[in-house]
Amino acid sequence: MKKSDCFYLGRVTKKYSFKGEVIIKLDTDEPEIYQNLNAVFIDLGKDLLPFFIEKISFQRGSELRVRFEDVNTEQDADAILKKEVYLPLDLLPKLSGDKFYFHEIIGFSLLDVNYGAIGTIESINDSTAQALFIVSDGEGEILVPMVKDFVKKIDRKKREVLVETPEGLIEMNK
Repeated sequence: MKKSDCFYLGRVTKKYSFKGEVIIKLDTDEPEIYQNLNAVFIDLGKDLLPFFIEKISFQRGSELRVRFEDVNTEQDADAILKKEVYLPLDLLPKLSGDKFYFHEIIGFSLLDVNYGAIGTIESINDSTAQALFIVSDGEGEILVPMVKDFVKKIDRKKREVLVETPEGLIEMNK
């Protein structure tokens, strides 16, 4: 499985027992929807490899306690410790309205209510305190904060995101 066909679910954070069980910290607002998984993909370097689940239980917060097939010892668990966990994109719950996944809006046009067409969303920078749309206008990059109150409409059919930014924000980025 290729990473581009998957979404990041979380990370194996620690061992739970001496029998190979591990804790997966999920990166989701709705961890309960992942408590009945049969398998996940774990990033072991160049490849995502499938790991089949024997037993799974919901822990506190957004953590799952998992026992994988063929992970039977503490040493087996060490091999997947701190590794990223993925699922195929088709397992993502469908979002509607103004909710969206970052990967789904790449390539969408970004429009501003007052400014008009800004450019094409090239990527999302979520490593800063405030996530940012990285938009290409053909001449360079424009950074637009992904503030919930700024996003007015997501049009999946037209592949457009409509925002209303404060006066001067777009010009400041040019």
